[in-house]
Amino acid sequence: MEGSGIKVYPYRWVVLGAFMGINLTIQVLWICFATITGPAAEHYGVSDLRIGFLAMVFMIVYIPAAIPASWVIDRFGFRKGVGLGAVLLGVFGLLRGIFSRDYHTVLIFTIGIALAQPLLLNSFTTLAAKWFPPDQRATVSGLAMAANYIGTTVGLMLTPVLVTRYGIDSTQMIYGIITALSALVFLALAREQAPTPQSPPGYQERSLMFDGLRRILRQRDFWFCMVIFFVGFGVFNGLATWIENIVRPRGMSINQAGMLGGLLLIGGIAGAFVIPTLSDHYRKRKPFILIGMVCAIPGLLGFSFFHSYRMLLVSVFVLGFFMMGLGPIGYQYAAEITYPAPEGSSNALLVLAGQVSVVFIFGMEFINARFGSFTPSLLLAAGLMALNCVLISLLKESMPKGIRV
Repeated sequence: MEGSGIKVYPYRWVVLGAFMGINLTIQVLWICFATITGPAAEHYGVSDLRIGFLAMVFMIVYIPAAIPASWVIDRFGFRKGVGLGAVLLGVFGLLRGIFSRDYHTVLIFTIGIALAQPLLLNSFTTLAAKWFPPDQRATVSGLAMAANYIGTTVGLMLTPVLVTRYGIDSTQMIYGIITALSALVFLALAREQAPTPQSPPGYQERSLMFDGLRRILRQRDFWFCMVIFFVGFGVFNGLATWIENIVRPRGMSINQAGMLGGLLLIGGIAGAFVIPTLSDHYRKRKPFILIGMVCAIPGLLGFSFFHSYRMLLVSVFVLGFFMMGLGPIGYQYAAEITYPAPEGSSNALLVLAGQVSVVFIFGMEFINARFGSFTPSLLLAAGLMALNCVLISLLKESMPKGIRV
């Protein structure tokens, strides 16, 4: 970073790559039942809701585990904290693959996998701060989030293909082996931090976690961010969990549902590369968050009403690109406005707000059972996204002057 006196290290990309690997595989395990809900319910002899619960349990477990996970990262460091998450992911992912014939066994091991998630999701901005200079950090968070999107894309699109060819049990075994390998790669390659500080003088020290939490929760703009993430994650998690159920009445097959879910994530991957990069280039956060949320609403409305497969594909791509591309900027914005609170604390609270949105998933199924359609819940989601636009317009710009270099 020119003129800042910060020396950057090529090895930062190795650490980021290993981190992206475990984030990718945990998302595969999270979402892999979403596009095979019907066949999985028949395979295990349970209801669609109980199959959906295999995804919802990740959000439920995250809620009590979020703050302890951030304390672990703050107390023991990035490598040990995320390393613990990698161990949990690898062990329980492999066990779920080996013992995949019984629903209750699968659920138990899924809970074990879910315990790893907060240690991974709460570390985006910590990794960025320890290995990357300030003018690359939104981009780094974008790449980490893109790994999540890629993993979800794989889980949505590849699972129906593998299940059709090999069956549910063999598919889970394949995923378990790949997950264990990704965990081993992270443990072998990850390092705690760059040899020299990656922030300008005066911006290197962060307060202790609980002091930081008090500082964070006094800020109005951070509360607005939590609402924004609550709605954004709720829309995404609801669509990802019920996508096969939503499009089944429109005559779509599980493979078409997988393609729709995959394109939602492909749009998110593209957005996570493009939008944070522009934000870093122009050193602005708020305008990109607002534009993205405004442009995402037509995508959701299109998905709510179109019956044409092609138009649904266009709608989910637009929704994914603009709404999901905002996540990395949101994480970095929060880390900047809450300085000197630890990055992991602001990161954790935003993800926590997103995971509480599990109520969206239950709510969507309740509304579907009441009205015989998911359309009312999708329209409610569009209204909440419009409310998000109002909250975003009230935010103040972040980028500390000392980091504008």
